[in-house]
Amino acid sequence: MSRPIWLKPPLFLRSQQHHVGPRVYAPGRPRLALPADSLELTVAAIVLALAAMLAYGISEVFAPVSSLKAISLDPLRLPEYAVRTVLRMLAAMGASLLFTLVYGTLAAKSRRAEVVLVPLLDILQSVPVLGYLSFTVVFFVGLAPHWVLGLELASIFAIFTSQAWNMAFSFFQALRTLPVDLDEASRAFGFSAWQRFWRLEFPFAVPGLVWNMMMSMSGGWFFVVASEAITADQRQIALPGIGSYVALAIAQRNLLAIGFAIAAMTIVILIYDQLLFRPLVVWADRFRVEQTASQSTPHSWFLELLRHSHLARAAAVPASFCLRRLFRARILNIIPTSRPLAVRSRASKAVDDLWYIFVAVASLGIAAIIVRFIAQGAGWSDVFTVVRLGTYTLLRVVVLIVLASLIWVPVGVVIGLRPKLAERVQPLAQFLAAFPANLLFPLFVIPIVRFNLNTDIWLTPLMILGTQWYILFNVIAGTTALPTDLLEAADNFRFHGWQWWRIVILPGIFPYYITGAITASGGAWNASIVAEVVSWGHDRLFAHGLGAYISQMTAQGDYPRIVLGIATMSAFVVLFNRLLWRPLYAYGERRFRLD
Repeated sequence: MSRPIWLKPPLFLRSQQHHVGPRVYAPGRPRLALPADSLELTVAAIVLALAAMLAYGISEVFAPVSSLKAISLDPLRLPEYAVRTVLRMLAAMGASLLFTLVYGTLAAKSRRAEVVLVPLLDILQSVPVLGYLSFTVVFFVGLAPHWVLGLELASIFAIFTSQAWNMAFSFFQALRTLPVDLDEASRAFGFSAWQRFWRLEFPFAVPGLVWNMMMSMSGGWFFVVASEAITADQRQIALPGIGSYVALAIAQRNLLAIGFAIAAMTIVILIYDQLLFRPLVVWADRFRVEQTASQSTPHSWFLELLRHSHLARAAAVPASFCLRRLFRARILNIIPTSRPLAVRSRASKAVDDLWYIFVAVASLGIAAIIVRFIAQGAGWSDVFTVVRLGTYTLLRVVVLIVLASLIWVPVGVVIGLRPKLAERVQPLAQFLAAFPANLLFPLFVIPIVRFNLNTDIWLTPLMILGTQWYILFNVIAGTTALPTDLLEAADNFRFHGWQWWRIVILPGIFPYYITGAITASGGAWNASIVAEVVSWGHDRLFAHGLGAYISQMTAQGDYPRIVLGIATMSAFVVLFNRLLWRPLYAYGERRFRLD
C-alpha cells in the first residue's frame, strides 16, 4: 500500500533521477557509504551551523547603530565579515526570486503590462548601484534610524538591484517560449491559472532560472564594495563585510589583506555552491523537456546526504505537505481554452488604445518632472557632454559584448553538453563571475601610471569582467535545456561541423543567448561606474565615459547631474535594446520554440 501524501518526503529528497522512465540510479552514480549514525550527525551538524549563522546575523541586524565598529584588516575578522556579506546576498536573492516570479509572469502574461514592464526592466538594469544608493538610503535608514536594520536594508536593496533584473529576463523568456503542446495539454487537463503556473510554467523555467540565480549571486559580489558603503547623516558608514574589508585594503594598498579577502571569497563561494547551487542544479535537471532520459546527469553529494538522511526527510514532510496542497489548489480558477488569438475584438483594441495613451501621457509626465529637476543645476552644455560620454561608453560595450560572445558561446556549449564537466567548472565560473573588479585595480593602475598608458583603452576590460559571465551562464543553461532526443536525432542525421552549429545548437540556445546578451550589455553599462574610475591608494585614474561622469557627480553630491547621467544611460540602454536586442528576441521567440 502506498503511503498517504502527508507521509511522503518532498520530491527533491527522493531518489528518483528522471521524470521519464523508471526510478533508477544513473550508471556511475555515487552512493554514500557513511554509517547511518555518522550520516545523521553530519546532516545535523550542517543544519545547526547554518542555523547559528542565521541567528548571529539576525542578532547583529537589530543592534543599535552605535555598536558598529571600525573595519579591521585582521584576517581573523574575515569569517565574521563573510557571514554578514553572504546573509545580505541571500536575503537579496530571496527578494529577487519573489520579484522575478511576480514581475516576469505579469510581463509574459499580459500584453498591456508588457508594454510597460519590459522597457521599465531595461531602465532598471541600466541604473547603476550608486544611483540607487544615492536616492534610497534615506528611505531605508528612516525605517529604522537607530538600528543597524535600516543600513542593512539599504545594502540589501543595492545588492538586489544587481541580482533581480537578469533573473526576471530569464523567467520572462522561458514563459514566452513555452512549448505549445505542453501549454495545450495543461488547458485540456483543466488546470487553473494557478495550477498551470506551478505545474507547468515554473518547472519549465527552472533550469534557466537556476543558472541565472548563480549568475545573480556572483553579480552581487561584483558590487559588494559599493553596496556595503552607506552614507547616512552626512557620514560614511562601512557595514561589516568582505566588501568593506576590500575597500579598506585598497585604500591602504595592502596586498596581503587583498590576498586574504580573495581566499575568504573562494572558500565562501565553494561552500554555498556545494550546499545550495549544486543541489539546485541537480534538482532542476528533472525539469528538462525531453522524451528520452539523459545519458549523464549532474550529481550533488549534499543532496544525496539529505536523501539518505531520515532526519532530513522527516523534517521536510510538513513543508512538503503544505506546499503540495498550496500548489494543487484551484486558486485563480480561470481556464483559457486556447492561446490569445491574433484577431482581437474592437472593444479589446479600444482598451489597448486607451492603455497606450495612458502609458504615453504618464511617461511624458515623468519625463517632465525629471527634466525640471535636471534644469535646476544643469544646462544644455551638460546634456551635450553626457551624450558624448555616453557614446564613448556605448562603443566600449558593443566591442566587449562581441568579443565575449565569440569566446563564451562555444565554451558554454561545450560545458553544457557535458554535465560532468559542468559540475567541475561551475564553482570556478562562479568564482570568476564573483571576482570584484576592485581587486584587480593594482594590476591596471600600476602599469598605467608607470608606462603612461591610455586609460580609455586599458581600463575598458574592467567593464566586462563581471558581466561576460551572463553570456556563459545563459548559454550553458540553454545547452543543458536542449532535449536529448534532439541531440540524438542530429547525431543520427550525421550533422557535423558548422552544419551542426547552424541547424541544431545555435537555434536551440538562441533565446537563452539573447537573454544573456541583454543582461550582459546592461551589466556592462552598470559596471562602467566602477571600471571608468579606479583608484589604488592615492592614485586615481579616469576614462572618458558616462560611468566616470556619474561616479564623479555622485562623489560631489550633485544630484541634478547625477539624474542627468542616469537618465542618459537609461536612454542609451533602452534604445540599444529596442533597436537590436528586442527584434532579435522576437525573432528567436517566433523561429526557435521547442514546439
